[in-house]
Amino acid sequence: MTATNVNLLGLTREVYKGLPTTLCAGCGHNSITNHLIKALYEYGVAPHMLAKMSGIGCSSKTPAYFVEQAHGFNGVHGRMPSAATGAKLANRELMVLGISGDGDTASIGLGQFCHMVRRNVDVTYIVENNGCYGLTKGQFSATADLGSTLKTGKVNEYETIDVCGLAIELGGTFVARSFSGDGKQLIPLLQAAFSHRGTAVLDIISPCVTFNDHDGSTKSYAYVKEHEHILQTPDFIPHQKEISVDYEPGTVQDIVFHDGSRVLLRKLATDYDATDRVGALKEIHSGRSRGEIVTGLLYVDTRASDLCEKEKLSLRPLAQMGESDLRISRDEFAKLMT
Repeated sequence: MTATNVNLLGLTREVYKGLPTTLCAGCGHNSITNHLIKALYEYGVAPHMLAKMSGIGCSSKTPAYFVEQAHGFNGVHGRMPSAATGAKLANRELMVLGISGDGDTASIGLGQFCHMVRRNVDVTYIVENNGCYGLTKGQFSATADLGSTLKTGKVNEYETIDVCGLAIELGGTFVARSFSGDGKQLIPLLQAAFSHRGTAVLDIISPCVTFNDHDGSTKSYAYVKEHEHILQTPDFIPHQKEISVDYEPGTVQDIVFHDGSRVLLRKLATDYDATDRVGALKEIHSGRSRGEIVTGLLYVDTRASDLCEKEKLSLRPLAQMGESDLRISRDEFAKLMT
């Protein structure tokens, strides 16, 4: 007999799969689903502790395609952040994973997205960004780049809404961008987002093979591959005894990891700093001015408190409390009124 591969919870990868996709063959969203399955399996998420949230759009079908045994809620168009916030406030123990699109986030849901970010709700928020409205025949979305074209030849004359730049401006504590076809970069970013305490925004460029994968599109497979500017190739290290080093810029350090593997680190005199908020915004704008898509971990702040901490909510899930736990007594109410 051959041993079955299982994760740290003793679960096989099959547990993290869902229903067969109904999206177009070759859709970037399907690639994201496959990366999500791998990331969740390796991270070791208990299905009954995962809440999948979505709104309306091609992207919002994604939760049906992974971790079939998890909780799921398909909300009204653009209102996923409200449902996700409610789920997290009711049960802080849940991992809440929101799947949205560029229309669901940057158009009808823009207001809700903004307030989720500024409140720092502990949610992983994924934007499957193809720059068009796939369910209504491919019109430009608010994330379409200025000057990009539709298959019909129509040119976009409106400025783009950069989801990552907006999230950083609003005080986002984890902001990253990746490409649906780059699993080597995306999977570690997903796992880092799962572990982040606060709103983790991942803008994933995901080409629409039906309406937005042609010459003139800045969200096509060919364009992204040609213009992708990778900040770093990230890795996610699960909890182990901390490995700490202290060495000077310009020198090399030999590091031995817990599994016995080794790596040589060269500390550059100048390097990208993902904790520099202003620097992150400059990098985004600089990349756009060069016609490049900057990918990687753009900004992270691990010191900020999430919404539940700011509001001093009980560690015990509100969903498990009774009326007597949530309401003051008549005597207490009378004293308060006095």
